Amino acid sequence: MRISVQQKKGPPASCTVKRKQFPLTLAYAFTDCRVQGQTIAPVIIDIASPPTGSLNLFNIYVALSRSSGRENIRLLRDFNPDVLLQGHSAELLAEDDKLEKIEKETRKWWEEMRKGHRIDAV
Repeated sequence: MRISVQQKKGPPASCTVKRKQFPLTLAYAFTDCRVQGQTIAPVIIDIASPPTGSLNLFNIYVALSRSSGRENIRLLRDFNPDVLLQGHSAELLAEDDKLEKIEKETRKWWEEMRKGHRIDAV
């Protein structure tokens, strides 16, 4: 965009100013870790494969479940539908099993503590 500017004081003079403007839209973004436990309406979600790393079903679930309803969700761009058909990674399932085992041991320990029996932690 070119703008012609006239000098008001002093001898008559003019110059042309060239301006560039970029279209901007204000927005705020969350990662899937940051948004856990929040409800946000409306949401725009990007579930396309990232340039590095990958998405798993847990990431997608967290992103899609943060909205207050299906009518408030918009997808930013097309994505590969195969990402929704993938299985969970073996490492995540193993970690989930480990945490479940620790939870059971902790509950047992607290039940024994309530009864007045002291049991050393495993």
